Amino acid sequence: MFKKPFSFDGRIGRTEYCLSYFGYFAALMVLELVSFKSEVGILFSFVCAIPIFWFALAQGAKRCHDRNNIGWFQIIPGYFFWMAFAPGDPGENDFGPSPKQSAELHA
Repeated sequence: MFKKPFSFDGRIGRTEYCLSYFGYFAALMVLELVSFKSEVGILFSFVCAIPIFWFALAQGAKRCHDRNNIGWFQIIPGYFFWMAFAPGDPGENDFGPSPKQSAELHA
């Protein structure tokens, strides 16, 4: 779980995707609190937001890959809910082996 979180390659399951987004929103809330303190805080928040957004896009693309879709599907309004609740493709698809299979192999 959480191997190469900034990479757009591979697949992740629903659990990792949902945990990623809880962390993403928590990080954005912290940045929101910091940015109100001063101008330096605003600059710091902006600089820190870049890798946080990259992380969110990468995790979303990998979840799209688990559904055998390209990463651009994540920009469809409401598709977040489909990715959060719909199961991934069983077995191998165009983007690699199932995250469940690779977890079983490493256990």
